[in-house]
Amino acid sequence: MKLRRAATAFALVAASAGVAVAPQTATAAANCSYTFSNQTPLVDLGSATYQGQSGGLYPGASNTRPAAHTQAGKDIALNHVLPRNAAGQVDLVNGKVVLISIGMSNTTQEFQAFIAKARQYPNLNTHLVIVDGAQGGQDAHAWADPANATWSVLANRLATAGVTAAQVQAVWIKEQYIGDNLGAFPAGAQSLRDTLATIARNARAKYANLALGYVASRIYTYDSTRSAGAYQQGFAVKWLIEQQINGDPTLSYGAGGVAPWLSWGPYMWADGLGSDGVTGGIPGRSDGLEWKCSDLESDGVHPGPTGEQKVANMLLNQFSTDETTVSWFTK
Repeated sequence: MKLRRAATAFALVAASAGVAVAPQTATAAANCSYTFSNQTPLVDLGSATYQGQSGGLYPGASNTRPAAHTQAGKDIALNHVLPRNAAGQVDLVNGKVVLISIGMSNTTQEFQAFIAKARQYPNLNTHLVIVDGAQGGQDAHAWADPANATWSVLANRLATAGVTAAQVQAVWIKEQYIGDNLGAFPAGAQSLRDTLATIARNARAKYANLALGYVASRIYTYDSTRSAGAYQQGFAVKWLIEQQINGDPTLSYGAGGVAPWLSWGPYMWADGLGSDGVTGGIPGRSDGLEWKCSDLESDGVHPGPTGEQKVANMLLNQFSTDETTVSWFTK
């Protein structure tokens, strides 16, 4: 997760200026022969296990968000995520709803592509402002420190976008440890889960009206030394959301809560080109998603232009259709 993009503010208010990006430099050579890792995506693992841990995105090895959790998120979206003025008071005429990103280099690359895609979306809510807060080289440990400069950079980007902390109401989080080094499983993934929880609480403390959080894990990597950590990151996110669903008070949400309501947003890992290693053959996961070596930069870790577009499409699909987002993302 080295520095990949310039630290620039990116905002979308109806029609906005183009997204500026900095030149990128490869850090290592991709192993394009590493077309699959032989790991099963969480969405296909189900009640089977990976090192003793069951799959699925949600409790009970299910890929379906529990109805009660969905209803809670929908209620928050309808009743709380509303256009607000600079002081955070509801203003349905001139107010703004701010969606931010928090994360590392991959996160900012993908979120910038999403911003560009959202700009072309004809049904976008004109009250919505999207600000990319993710920063190259800033891993989960950095964001877990509430005094870290990452938060000051994000504050400056909000100011540049003409919005305030009180208007931030939704966040996309995608974070990992530097080098995707989680250590032994499951302890390493549990450590990342706890760090993600700290980041969520930090964000809630800094943004009083932050109500909804969508958490993602990595795409596939063609760096075999980082592959296990990239895959296991999905378990950290799964367990984080499950912890909140199960009522952990350290992740309480809503009025008086210490964290935003959390959900997958979305799950993007697929096992490369699938077990046959052929494009269009056995897919990397059951819905047909595959990751080609050409979807990544020459380091095999950061998304290239086509990879960024794949993530942007998945993000746009989620935010424009999810029951907890349509009321504030669309017109």
